[in-house]
Amino acid sequence: MSPSFFPWLHRSLLAGTALLLAPLGCVTSTQSAERDEAVLRMDSPPRVKPKWGLVIHGGAGVISRENLSPEREAAMRAVLTQALQAGHAVLAKGGKSLDAVTAAIHVLEDSPYFNAGKGAVFNHDGVNELDAAIMDGKTRAAGAVAGVRHIQNPIDLARLVMEKSPHVMMVGDGAEAFAQSQGMPLVDAKYFYTEERWQGLQRALEQERAKAAPPATPAAPPATPDQQPPATPGTQAAPPATPGTPAVPPTTPGTPATPPTKPGTPAAPPTTPATPPTTPGTQATPPAKPGTQAAAPLTPGVDPITGDHKFGTVGAVALDQEGNLAAGTSTGGMTNKRYGRVGDAPIIGAGTYADERCAVSATGHGEFFIRYTVARDICARVEYQDLPLPEAANVVIHDVLVKAGGEGGVIAMDREGHVAMPFNSSGMYRGYIGEDGTPTVAIFQQP
Repeated sequence: MSPSFFPWLHRSLLAGTALLLAPLGCVTSTQSAERDEAVLRMDSPPRVKPKWGLVIHGGAGVISRENLSPEREAAMRAVLTQALQAGHAVLAKGGKSLDAVTAAIHVLEDSPYFNAGKGAVFNHDGVNELDAAIMDGKTRAAGAVAGVRHIQNPIDLARLVMEKSPHVMMVGDGAEAFAQSQGMPLVDAKYFYTEERWQGLQRALEQERAKAAPPATPAAPPATPDQQPPATPGTQAAPPATPGTPAVPPTTPGTPATPPTKPGTPAAPPTTPATPPTTPGTQATPPAKPGTQAAAPLTPGVDPITGDHKFGTVGAVALDQEGNLAAGTSTGGMTNKRYGRVGDAPIIGAGTYADERCAVSATGHGEFFIRYTVARDICARVEYQDLPLPEAANVVIHDVLVKAGGEGGVIAMDREGHVAMPFNSSGMYRGYIGEDGTPTVAIFQQP
């Protein structure tokens, strides 16, 4: 390997561009390009021993240096590095790509810094609901779970669905009942509580209330003496208002006036953290009754730790020594999500996909990734248009999604070891590790 290879990779990672990591070998660049083109254009490519490696992400969005302290950034980089090393340890021993993906996502799910597992955000009812999916590129077997509340590592349950059931996706109570039938314990919902995520929910609720509140009706200007209508006989004329004092509507008798909340002041959290019930399927707070004030439109929340606009998801794709690909994704969804909302992460073909040519894990505004089947679209362009993986990923993220108004990114890998990690936001937590075991991690679009 050229000594300049990994510095070049590091610069490319920091730039946030799609990468073309040529397979290693004793061939010239021209020979390598010709071989790559030939392999991509053959229906049944020859079995060659490809380069192997692992790519991960921890979410994309508006991620700025100003809102990420050096200490927090260092801690998050350390977790990303640990995840890369965990997956690499599996691959280096000849392990399966599925096992490497699972090992890497475990580390990210166990960290409070990322929106998955332990670090999952709260929904509107103050409950953590988690989604995950995993897919085997060799067989196209897949498993997914959505809306689970008591599973410590949802990626493990997604894999159980794939390997121990005839189904692809399970949700909510049924998924947790299946987990118990397979010997997987349920954890108390308090396991997922973090103060940062709770405060993030409080801010989101306050913003929602502010958006839903009807605008105040301006007071009518006082009438001039010539315009003032005569008082009804027997009634006391109201004294004129002091100049500059707004008119105050009378309160209903017996009802004290409530002082308004100061703008920008979040609702105070309870003295005791809201703990979702441990019984699967129950809610911490009952839904609003019909006829109540409609909530403001749902939008991706602000990261409660950094204050940035971030789409919280974690994912991994891997290529093992046998040339098999796998992809996995795990998430806590959107802060303040409602009505059982499920994003793209557990949807095969949208947020997670792998076949014998390509593996993709996505992060971004899930509704767009679902509607445009982003993960599958990238692999389909590789399969049917003979596009190199980086080009296919770039087209979908920087052209298709941007035109649709979608924001986010992907990590992807093909069977020859080429890697792509494009994103159309200002940042994406991401990393790569190859055969030599050197992890490379990046966050921002620019160095």
